[in-house]
Amino acid sequence: MSASRIAQAVVAVAVVGMIFVYFLPRLVDFTEVWAAIRAMTWLELLTLAVLAVWNQATYWLVEVTARPGLGHRQAMKITQTSTAISNTLPGGAALGAGLQTAMYVSYGFASADIAISLALTGTWNTFAKLAMPVVALALLALGGNAGGALVGTSVAGVVVAGAILGFAMVLRSERGALRVGALLAAGASLVAPVTHRPPRDDWGATAAGFRRKTIALVRTQWLRLTAATLISHVTLYLVLLVTLRHVGVANATVSWEEALAAFAFIRLLSALPITPGGLGVVELGMTATLVAAGGNEPRVVAAVLVYRLLTFVLPIPVGAVSYLFWRREAARREPKLTGG
Repeated sequence: MSASRIAQAVVAVAVVGMIFVYFLPRLVDFTEVWAAIRAMTWLELLTLAVLAVWNQATYWLVEVTARPGLGHRQAMKITQTSTAISNTLPGGAALGAGLQTAMYVSYGFASADIAISLALTGTWNTFAKLAMPVVALALLALGGNAGGALVGTSVAGVVVAGAILGFAMVLRSERGALRVGALLAAGASLVAPVTHRPPRDDWGATAAGFRRKTIALVRTQWLRLTAATLISHVTLYLVLLVTLRHVGVANATVSWEEALAAFAFIRLLSALPITPGGLGVVELGMTATLVAAGGNEPRVVAAVLVYRLLTFVLPIPVGAVSYLFWRREAARREPKLTGG
């Protein structure tokens, strides 16, 4: 393991330890948290279990839509395995993407098609993550529940609009792709001395090449990909909302709009590579946000922990099993490929 990964692991362990051993115990009494969890009925637990399984399945839909020809079982193994790696290892997102590529190759897809699929799912997920805070703040502002929400909505809206406009320019014409690529390269070159990376001047050609490879797929699949991505993100939010209601955090205490705002902004925060899958950071940030909205501390912590159990912990063993099944399949195919 490289020195940078060891450093990442040390920082991640330190952050997680401080949050779970120091900050959260000072915020709530965990006996009350456990009591709130145990108070849920079997029907409520069953509802959460079904919703958690459906939440995992929505990720498969996104992969299948972005890569025509990919089966649902194959998509399940790819998404669950890569998610498990992202949730457990420092720098897991990059490692997960590498394993995704290897799994796609094992299923017979070309490298160019794999790159397009990963780029499209990444782009659509980024758009959704950027758009959800805008929607949440707009809803809060319309309801008169957020003082500075209009300013925040305006700023976030400009960011989202700029990102979508730039992507549209890339797809509309080769000249637009060259311009967007050159603009991004210029911005990257400005911060190159700070990040200790060399200046970039080849992003225009890269964007143009991406456009040529992507435009045919986007023309036929953009609506399905958008719908699948929205379903995935909304389902993940519903897991949080239903969990809040099941542990006793009523709408009068934390409205669904406030829960959406907390969910959306913590999703953005979790993108920072501080800990694998945002472990600890998400729990503390989401708890603080929901308590600030008026939630009862023990019940909010109970909801957040159950939510993370279903959306962060559950994919890890499922992903491990998926990886073992994929390895067994790959081992069975190898003799056929080498035997002629």
